[in-house]
Amino acid sequence: MSVTAVPLRPVRRSYLVWIWVAVAAAIVVAALLARQGDAALLREARGAGVTTTASGLQYKVIEPGQGGPHPTATDVALVNYTGRLIDGSVFEASKQPTPMQVSSVVPGFAEALKLMPKGAKYRFWLPSKLGYGDRANGPIPANSTLVFDVEMIDFIPESVLRQMQAQQSMMGGMPGGVPGGVPGAPSPR
Repeated sequence: MSVTAVPLRPVRRSYLVWIWVAVAAAIVVAALLARQGDAALLREARGAGVTTTASGLQYKVIEPGQGGPHPTATDVALVNYTGRLIDGSVFEASKQPTPMQVSSVVPGFAEALKLMPKGAKYRFWLPSKLGYGDRANGPIPANSTLVFDVEMIDFIPESVLRQMQAQQSMMGGMPGGVPGGVPGAPSPR
């Protein structure tokens, strides 16, 4: 097999310089955008009533709730929430109370849920390292600071939820059972 070499035309040195200048400018712009989220967090930290945890999570109590216990990593929390980017654009919002296993969400959101008693409403600012970090996730760009408004409706241990689901399955399949589940029990969906 023979390979025919096709000579390439020389590239002007000025073109190479412009390419390197464009690459350097893109790197500088990316670094500035990444820092924009950090700057927003610093502005929020100076706001009245905003607390910053050791991990960098920031939160503000909007409604303190009932007090008492807080969820643990092994609990399932029932919440209403809205997730936004720093620029205010909403990337996700619950349409109804949503169950979330505390250990199955991003680290900052898990830490945030563990701070909340039943009935509380908080606003959280998650730096990118506590969210999705340097990877994009759907409508969330890489290195994004996330802002969440969360209402903690209730929480239960995961084992209790599994037991309720098992009972619901058994009752739904038995004659005289209640179709659709246990009356008064929260939906596992």
